[in-house]
Amino acid sequence: MKRLHVHVGVDNIDASVKFYSTLFAAEPTVLKPDYAKWMLDDPRVNFAISARGRATGLDHLGIQVESDGELRDIAGRLRAADRVVVEQTKAACCYANSDKAWVADPQGVAWETFLTHGDATVYGDDSVETDKLTRAERPDAAPLSAACCDRPATRAVS
Repeated sequence: MKRLHVHVGVDNIDASVKFYSTLFAAEPTVLKPDYAKWMLDDPRVNFAISARGRATGLDHLGIQVESDGELRDIAGRLRAADRVVVEQTKAACCYANSDKAWVADPQGVAWETFLTHGDATVYGDDSVETDKLTRAERPDAAPLSAACCDRPATRAVS
């Protein structure tokens, strides 16, 4: 079963944890000084926030999968939608180790699909230069700020 992923950039992690914990009536399943995540079943969502010095607001959306087959299936659908797809293997991001496929939608919103293989001890240094995705699709578009961490992607597939 797949799970929707939403990642929001915040400027005050403590105030945001308090707000979202109240909204969801649940404490975070992961809580770090710069990051929090709720794995909710109602609604079925992986909701994350981070205070990492980037713009506040919606950072990116995604679909978390539970198998390699689901990851390949969704990455194939992204390619079939005629979008530039950036795939990553063994990405360390958001205190997790994952395989991923990234795409920008026609409006430039970053989407990731990912399969998590376990926890990481650090936030991570693997990311996607989503500006490249946006410029490949819409050369006149404004830069897209969403990316998981702080390093260029491993390979692009179109």
